[in-house]
Amino acid sequence: MFRKILVGNDGSEGARKALQVAIDLATHYDAELHEICIEEHLPHYAATIGEVIEANQEATDYFRGVTREAELVAEAQGVRLISHVVPGHVVETIAQFVKDRGFDVLVVGFMGHSRIFDYLWGGTSQNVTRLAPCSVVVVK
Repeated sequence: MFRKILVGNDGSEGARKALQVAIDLATHYDAELHEICIEEHLPHYAATIGEVIEANQEATDYFRGVTREAELVAEAQGVRLISHVVPGHVVETIAQFVKDRGFDVLVVGFMGHSRIFDYLWGGTSQNVTRLAPCSVVVVK
């Protein structure tokens, strides 16, 4: 049923739970497993180029750690995980990545916000589910 699985990973607890579900699916279906980490745009209020470079380096270091940890978790369970760190807006970038790369299923963690926030904006998992051109598994 699933040949190519993508899991969203921001390093959160919800993402770790989603990773485990994605590993289980990849094992069950003997599927290819990828993870995507979205490096959102840098803030527009940096005072100097040095601050921009520093913020960029911090993001790079953070996602290097996130992807390495996920790869080790998958490897310990006999699954090869292919990591992608992509710049952009989370929802649109993930939806486009899924479409461009032909994933069969997207696995994302649920991160709760207040009811007011979700009512006004919708949660990331809700918006990705709406835009993704494939099945989406939301893990709580």
